[in-house]
Amino acid sequence: MYKRLILIATLLLALVLAACAAPAAPAAPAAAGESAAPAAASGPFRIAIVMPSSTSDLAWSQAMYDALKNVQSEMGGEGSLEIAYSEGMFQVTDAAAAIRDYAADGYNLVIAHGTQFGNSMFEVATDFPETSFAWGTAVDTGTDKGLKNVFAYEAAADEGGYVNGVIAALLSESNTIGVVGPVEAGDAKLYIDGFKKGVLDTKPDAVVNVSFTGSFGDTALAAEAANVHIQAGADVLTGSAQQVVGAVGVAKENGVKWLGTQSDQTSLGPDVVVASQVYAWSGVIKDMIAKIRAGELGGTAYNLTLDNGGLVISYNSALPVGDDVKAAADAAIAGIKDGSITTME
Repeated sequence: MYKRLILIATLLLALVLAACAAPAAPAAPAAAGESAAPAAASGPFRIAIVMPSSTSDLAWSQAMYDALKNVQSEMGGEGSLEIAYSEGMFQVTDAAAAIRDYAADGYNLVIAHGTQFGNSMFEVATDFPETSFAWGTAVDTGTDKGLKNVFAYEAAADEGGYVNGVIAALLSESNTIGVVGPVEAGDAKLYIDGFKKGVLDTKPDAVVNVSFTGSFGDTALAAEAANVHIQAGADVLTGSAQQVVGAVGVAKENGVKWLGTQSDQTSLGPDVVVASQVYAWSGVIKDMIAKIRAGELGGTAYNLTLDNGGLVISYNSALPVGDDVKAAADAAIAGIKDGSITTME
């Protein structure tokens, strides 16, 4: 039954992505030092988030939850920002019910943190025009549906993916690198495409083996895929989504280096996790809060990039990469920022 639910969620993801409209270029998140507007006198700003996995998945859901908690701390605690969440919402029908319940309960902003939740979120947004909604990774703010209360957000995951690819290429001695992907869509595909290009731009004769498990959260499948890559000679691995817990475990057992994305995954394998691309959503959250308080309930699509500080390469200080590798990564970051390096074919 669980496999069927994962398959249904995957098919819904593909349908939602196909239905997305393409509005104007996504906005940058607020700068790291900027704060949201002061707390309203009537009480705390209230945000609810519905997530497909747990707040501690060290991937997609945790990146957003950690950002919410950081903004809450910046704003002065629970008295200024109230956070409610529903985690483990693998079933879209359950997520849809949670989204509607939070809207009915009067939350200022309801975040549907999963592209598979898009259709449900749009239905609820239509019924609650005075409530703000957000979803990602996506660029569709519902303007073609007549909606003015929907934000969208995405991450240019190919950028950090490219940098991780540069690092992987320089660390690999076997010239074989493995990638454990979930579903060939969304930010996972962006990350993998960017990673592969980063490897091959750095070391054209390298072999990058990519596999997709068809699941976001099946850690056993991810572990199996990681073992296959290692058996094929990979001495560096990477992957995306909450499933990577299983893959990093295999990397740790075999002493194979790992490059992470979405959240800092160092704690999963302090001896093998070299660096992680981290999604820093705090600026997006603060900007949405400020806009909502100013009466702008939606309409903005955000994009995290290296240049606007929404994407951050976080290194494992206990596992230094060497000055030459760090210099190459820094050069890649600079090239991506100034446009001299393209991260996609």
